Amino acid sequence: MTRPVVIMPAMPNRWKPNVTVAALIEREGRFLLVEEETSDGLKLNNPAGHLDPGESPEQACAREVLEETAHDFVPTALVGVYLNRFVKTRTGDDLTYLRFAFAGTLGTHHSWRTLDTGILRTVWMTPDEIRAIALDMASKLSKDGKFHWDGSLFDFIDPFLAAIAEKQEPVAKLG
Repeated sequence: MTRPVVIMPAMPNRWKPNVTVAALIEREGRFLLVEEETSDGLKLNNPAGHLDPGESPEQACAREVLEETAHDFVPTALVGVYLNRFVKTRTGDDLTYLRFAFAGTLGTHHSWRTLDTGILRTVWMTPDEIRAIALDMASKLSKDGKFHWDGSLFDFIDPFLAAIAEKQEPVAKLG
């Protein structure tokens, strides 16, 4: 799906994007997601987070999956690199995120591990279930409701599914 290009005004300061990683974990047509409490309320998301100093993007992705889902994860392919720029409505902060999305192999579940702060639970959902929940929540809650959905999950999931259907190779295989 092609989105129109939106050009925002230039940033007043030197551009320094926040580098993040996300894991696309698919098993039998379902994706592993996390439900997390954010400053904007509840949100469904891929296991994802920021790159820490000294980490490679692959190491950060494996760490984030472990922290947010209590599963080991080995990134095996770079699905894509995504740039997202927006202005926070509450603070006016102009933010840019450079996200590396990885597919990979889900390993052992460590049931004894506590999930990261803010992560309420993990869920396995089909793309149709994700869309249905998003539409249902959007129809029930006003802008100041608790559940927030920006559609960003499908920035990763839709191209991933299209690539599988067309038997395309990922952007890069790792290892």
